[in-house]
Amino acid sequence: HVQLVESGGGLVQPGGSLRLSCAASGDIYSSNCMGWFRQSPGKEREGVAAIYTGAGSTYYADSVKGRFTISQDNAKNTVYLQMNSLKPEDTAMYYCAGDGPFTGGGGCGLRRWEYNYWGQGTQVTVS
Repeated sequence: HVQLVESGGGLVQPGGSLRLSCAASGDIYSSNCMGWFRQSPGKEREGVAAIYTGAGSTYYADSVKGRFTISQDNAKNTVYLQMNSLKPEDTAMYYCAGDGPFTGGGGCGLRRWEYNYWGQGTQVTVS
């Protein structure tokens, strides 16, 4: 059974931090790209960060570079998103995505259509 379960969202003040977790079933965790996306009302879902679980290579959107860190725990089939220096514009529903393709030329992508599985989302509000 393929499953992605997010946790860790909440309300935080500007400048604060949160850590999101995404527990994945083994089928979609092993040697694939896992990503974090976010979507706020009226906007398209955008890629935030991705990681290739086979080697730990990481990829970030420009808007979060230097503030967000994606990491993994292979023993737990879990991917994390550490979010620091949060801004009001980071407010969104955050989704974990799995089974993205890793390419030799581009690594892990941050485009929604590249990922086959999605979690239910966890709300992050910065206010």
